[in-house]
Amino acid sequence: MISRLLLLFVTALLAHPTSLSAATSAGPADEVKIVRTFIGWREAASFKHISEYFDRQENTHGEVMMRSQPDQRSGYYFLVRITNTGASATVQCRLQLIMPSGQPTTEFTFTPELKSGATVLNLGLTGRDWPGPKINPVAWKLTLTASDGRVLATDKSYLWEKPPSP
Repeated sequence: MISRLLLLFVTALLAHPTSLSAATSAGPADEVKIVRTFIGWREAASFKHISEYFDRQENTHGEVMMRSQPDQRSGYYFLVRITNTGASATVQCRLQLIMPSGQPTTEFTFTPELKSGATVLNLGLTGRDWPGPKINPVAWKLTLTASDGRVLATDKSYLWEKPPSP
């Protein structure tokens, strides 16, 4: 059975040689890609790991942790998984929000170091910067920009912009 599946696979590759090159070729040089963005409220206790009881240092497990109010942990977080095929660089993360209160668009900026390879950013709107655990933004947009102002990647909620008119 396995040899039959293997034969089918090899036949498919030979019939469509571009499928092999597409699967093995690297992306463009210096490409930054937002793989996924998770959003939601997190309580301060969810960040505390047992090691913190011993050394009093927050253990981020290799994730980049940035908070709008660094001394506050409870807040609304954007957990952003990013891949970077280029060199490490400091980027600007511009987070724009439309809130249910009807206020004008709110904006926050973070400047993390984006390493080469995979990076996980935890961008927290904490303390006085977030109205509470039961509040969710109506819409949001995240833009990653290089130091020269070039847009590297964007992600947004489906409500950020209106669909085109028919």
